Amino acid sequence: MSKIHAKFVSELGECVAHWYAVYTAPRHEKKVAAYLDAREIEHYVPLYSLARRWKDGSRVTLHEPLFPNYVFVHIPLLHRVQVLNVPGVLWIVGSRGPEPLAEDEIEILRSGLHGCRCEPHPFLNVGERVRVCRGPLCGAVGIVARIKSELRLVITMEMLMRSVAVEVDAADLEPVRPEANLFRKGPAALRPPETYAAGSWAEG
Repeated sequence: MSKIHAKFVSELGECVAHWYAVYTAPRHEKKVAAYLDAREIEHYVPLYSLARRWKDGSRVTLHEPLFPNYVFVHIPLLHRVQVLNVPGVLWIVGSRGPEPLAEDEIEILRSGLHGCRCEPHPFLNVGERVRVCRGPLCGAVGIVARIKSELRLVITMEMLMRSVAVEVDAADLEPVRPEANLFRKGPAALRPPETYAAGSWAEG
């Protein structure tokens, strides 16, 4: 492949939209999402419900990010500067610059988590794995765990080193080989190299 052809292929690839994980300042996920919405940049922030009781005894239900410090954006790589300039954005995740996530990772989260009970879970990368064979999470691969006597599927996004636990029915699961893993990307360094300057941020 000639250098001109290689450059053309590289530039063409940067014009195709992919999902990327954006690392944000602490507790800036919703603020970043609001800025992205105003700039008409496609994004996704999965939330989970958390019951809390205030000091006065009143109870409230909060909706918190399922992946703290992360917002997912769907952009061509050529548009990364627009994302990095959003207040609260620190960098786009990748070991050697921004790395796209597998498309099925985000699609399963977007379609499968709606209406499911889920919560953040300590990061896991070992253990027996199962696949969901029916239902909204069909195709997802994770680790079976029991949390508070309930059966949960722990789904891990290894690139982010984050896990979530989703309530599942044992009848919807089937065993898979240890190497079968929906989230195929291995762990990647979260902080970008010096050549990828982080976007500036400030309290919004």
